[in-house]
Amino acid sequence: MEAKAILKYARITPRKARRVMDLIRGKRASDAMVNLRYMPYRGARLIEKVLKSAMANAEQKSTHLDIDKLTIKAAFADVGPTMKRMEPRAMGRGNTIKKRTSHITIVVSEG
Repeated sequence: MEAKAILKYARITPRKARRVMDLIRGKRASDAMVNLRYMPYRGARLIEKVLKSAMANAEQKSTHLDIDKLTIKAAFADVGPTMKRMEPRAMGRGNTIKKRTSHITIVVSEG
């Protein structure tokens, strides 16, 4: 039995989110929660919320589920839409600032 949680349009670049996800993929969910709590990365806070939601979704799906046996089966960050902003530069020119977003998905399964 598996459950998943998705956070869409997260204001973090997918590259920075993947750096954190690579560290927790395949681990037990309870161990990953502890690791995420003490990581220095900003993306760890977002991913911790998504993991907590996936664990709650699994608990809602199955009443006889043991939360301690949940493992992270899949964790990935896809590219979301990019917000484009202009920054004024010299001689009337402008630079484009790309504010990237990502869609974070975590799938947990039992055992």
